[in-house]
Amino acid sequence: MIKITTPLSEEVIEKLQIGDEVLINGVIFTARDAAHKRLYELLEKGEELPVNLKGQIIYYVGPTPAKPDRVIGSAGPTTSGRMDKYTPRLLDYGLKGMIGKGLRSKEVQEAIVRNKAIYFAAIGGAGALLSKTIVKSEVVAYPDLGPEAIYRLEVVDFPAIVVIDARGQNLYEVGPKQFLKE
Repeated sequence: MIKITTPLSEEVIEKLQIGDEVLINGVIFTARDAAHKRLYELLEKGEELPVNLKGQIIYYVGPTPAKPDRVIGSAGPTTSGRMDKYTPRLLDYGLKGMIGKGLRSKEVQEAIVRNKAIYFAAIGGAGALLSKTIVKSEVVAYPDLGPEAIYRLEVVDFPAIVVIDARGQNLYEVGPKQFLKE
């Protein structure tokens, strides 16, 4: 496991390769479809975003309400492809990482390479377990979206796997080919 800390530097991103297992520490932000649309529209108008995403990671998640003794409820990844139409613009703005699950479009993959960014996968179906790595949670934008609001999360050893690296290598493409050779 490779420990990394946010915000992500180019040096850290360039060292990561597909298949690397990482433990993320620091601040990450959450955003899903509706929040992405709003962020995209602000950027297109030349307006400021409600949070500074430069060098940051967005986690594609809509957490459930927290139980009384927890800072957040279940927090598993959602399908990343739903954000693909907005993601290249956010990467061009300065976003450096995304956590989700599933394939990304050709446009997103090109934007990852162009911006020296990275895409991580988190384990789907493990939201309760993943939530235990979140030590602080607060809504920082779009509270009207409920669980799809933008949250600022502080994480300690949040587990993820590099699935698209800054060179454009894609584990979803390379992994099956390697398996079929054996």
